[in-house]
Amino acid sequence: MTSLPQHLSSPQLLAALAAFAFVSSITPGPNNAMLMASGANFGFARTLPHLAGVTIGFAILLLSVGLGLGGLFTAVPALHAVLKAVGAAYLLWLAWKIATAKGVSGKDGGGRPISFLQAVGFQWVNPKAWVMSVGAVAAYVPQGEGLLPNVALVVLVFSLVNLPCIVAWAGGGVALRRVLAQPAALRAFNWIMAALLVGSLIPIVFDLAGGWRA
Repeated sequence: MTSLPQHLSSPQLLAALAAFAFVSSITPGPNNAMLMASGANFGFARTLPHLAGVTIGFAILLLSVGLGLGGLFTAVPALHAVLKAVGAAYLLWLAWKIATAKGVSGKDGGGRPISFLQAVGFQWVNPKAWVMSVGAVAAYVPQGEGLLPNVALVVLVFSLVNLPCIVAWAGGGVALRRVLAQPAALRAFNWIMAALLVGSLIPIVFDLAGGWRA
């Protein structure tokens, strides 16, 4: 295997990193499903704190993994299992919140979009965010001298690519607001988004079950 250079500065590596960031950011996942649901239920302006929380929260997670946090889970596998279990429970709660959200208009029966801090915290129990972080660090961060600048560059590239991707998902939800003006249509949409969140738990459940059998 060819070793990575000490600095992530070649155009080829940066282009590959940007492509990885785009594919992993634009494809469906918990963040994107929740942002689309938020855009449809609450509009773009009220979804902005959620958007900011996803961007900043993921950047913090990626920076932490790049600086060695990922190694903690290798050293203490039980922590990884606990994180997955907590993440699964939280995703189920979020799925229920989405499924029972009310009203496209501002008069939504007291419902509130996810806050900035909730979105930041969610990244730490979001399975896809962990996969993206660990994959980016393993593939594109050279180890050894210059670790911090390389990790910072990965975080910067991911942030620049990820933000327009998640904005597109939230915008897609906003675009559906007119179609979802009928309560029945909105309920169906929310249940579909909730089902997507629950579906994202299937790999976690199998992984946890395999760990318990072992």
